[in-house]
Amino acid sequence: MIHSTNAHLNIAVLSHPGMTGKNNEDRYAVSSYTVSKDDAKPVVFAVVADGIGGHRAGEVAAELAVNYISQGVFESNAYKPIKILQEAIEDASQAIAAHSAGKAEQEGMGSTCACAWVIGNQLYTAHVGDSRIYLIRGDKIKRITKDHTWVQEAMDKGIITTEQAHDHPNVHVIRRYLGSIALPKVDFRMWLLDEPETDDEANSNQGFKLETADIILLCSDGLTDLVWEDEILKIIRSKKELKSAANVLVNTANERGGHDNITVILMEVPKLEDTQKNKKKSGFLNWLPGKK
Repeated sequence: MIHSTNAHLNIAVLSHPGMTGKNNEDRYAVSSYTVSKDDAKPVVFAVVADGIGGHRAGEVAAELAVNYISQGVFESNAYKPIKILQEAIEDASQAIAAHSAGKAEQEGMGSTCACAWVIGNQLYTAHVGDSRIYLIRGDKIKRITKDHTWVQEAMDKGIITTEQAHDHPNVHVIRRYLGSIALPKVDFRMWLLDEPETDDEANSNQGFKLETADIILLCSDGLTDLVWEDEILKIIRSKKELKSAANVLVNTANERGGHDNITVILMEVPKLEDTQKNKKKSGFLNWLPGKK
């Protein structure tokens, strides 16, 4: 792909270490491209990684995750997004495992990842761990990823309720992460419906077509541990600018204790009038939902 200086989505990003004095072990990247010299289709790729491990090992793992995944996507032709994402995430996991081998202070380090790849107006996602991706459309918010945690498994099996999950002692026990000895299974399920979906149905949602004013939120668990989904929706929809929404989301988590690092990426499909105000974003009008 070819780097582009103008993203075809409105974007706001904010990362904060939280209120406990710990290092910020979250890492993120957002990049804009066109597919190739012969294909001017606009592309945006975003990734959030939340590091695991003491002695600053977590931030090393998260940095490796973001760098390897972003590089793998950049070097691709964007024609097979799922295969490209899988290979990039697996490469990142192997790099983290190799980096920690034989280093006592980094033994067992790892990272989550949540990736959103918008090619034209189509959304592709991948994730490992408990960093999340949400889709906001109109007055609804939908978590389109499912956490790889003990608590999520217990809820799926009916062992605990959603309310019990918030304060459960195992809330941060992660079942899947980058840097593990065995390659983690990359999750491509995109949960879009309110009624139950099978794994196959959720996987088939990849390439989901975004509409004008849709917002994609990527975030680490420092946000979702303290700010509930209905509150996230209310905050985002109450602000005219994504930057303001990102600030309020992070500030709200910090006001409630800010016990972990907090990272928020917001990406919005612009309204037609927004794109007309900025003619420099050449090519995007051809990729608006409903346009050929």
